[in-house]
Amino acid sequence: MSATLSVRDLRTHFFTKEGVAKAVDGVDFEVAPGEILGLVGESGSGKTVTGFSILGLIDPPGRIVVGSSIRLGGEELTTASPERLRAVRGAEVAMIFQDPMMTLNPVLRVDTQMIETVQAHSNVSRAEALARSRAALVQVGIASPDERLRAYPHQFSGGMRQRVAIAIALLHKPKLIVADEPTTALDVTIQGQILFEAQRLCRESGTAMIWVTHDLAVVAGLADRIAVMYAGRIVETGSTADVIERPMHPYTKGLIGSVPSQNTRGHKLTQIPGMTPSLLKLPRGCAFKARCPIAIDKCNEMPALEEHQPGHWARCWRAAA
Repeated sequence: MSATLSVRDLRTHFFTKEGVAKAVDGVDFEVAPGEILGLVGESGSGKTVTGFSILGLIDPPGRIVVGSSIRLGGEELTTASPERLRAVRGAEVAMIFQDPMMTLNPVLRVDTQMIETVQAHSNVSRAEALARSRAALVQVGIASPDERLRAYPHQFSGGMRQRVAIAIALLHKPKLIVADEPTTALDVTIQGQILFEAQRLCRESGTAMIWVTHDLAVVAGLADRIAVMYAGRIVETGSTADVIERPMHPYTKGLIGSVPSQNTRGHKLTQIPGMTPSLLKLPRGCAFKARCPIAIDKCNEMPALEEHQPGHWARCWRAAA
């Protein structure tokens, strides 16, 4: 089965007066139809910039460096015209933002916003657009859709607003959805419901999804595969089971060790010492070496992302050490 999205050597740099910040620096991955890829890392790791790059939403002084490749169903997006990118956004690639109020206009009713979204990409009547909007709300588990369509965003809870944002993303049955930490601000119960809906929708519709998050616990029960990012690079990737149960990179181990669980009750959580390095002044070699408990002199050279086990890749000289 051919990939819905194929990213090759993606480099998104920000050219500032202080220097070049390499927010994304040579990232490769694929997402298949109906698959959920968890893109995981600390703040500043480059995961959100990766998602914005896919949709062509990078503003100056940032830009995607020549030679990068983002192919959606075989179509190259890095060289697409602004008009073509506007046609792709929403129709073929949709994004769910962390804060649903970034998606929803607080002064317009939900039906107005959803109808406008449908008619922006489809030449249909208002009645047809309204019917599609109602069906989308039902699809994400919103009861009394007719009543909800006539409401304003401020009349919804945070979880309901996020469901509406997901419904808007689904209106055109996109090939790919990029979800940028959409459950971070929600309570645990609502978060679980949203994760269940996302997983079900991908299975039923064949839509591919990239779930951007800093929380490994979230993607452990959601994603089919995980890609761990650090300082603009993918440092480990593989099936969810392999990455969670048999992590190879010390950074991945640190992230897993810092997740609270019943096994750590009464004990201090494991910490990853230090801070993420400045993207303007990345150290020579492995960017994680200053925080790594098993670093060696060889770490002054940049390791390649290598397949150490079938389907399980890591960028480390001492993978699984």
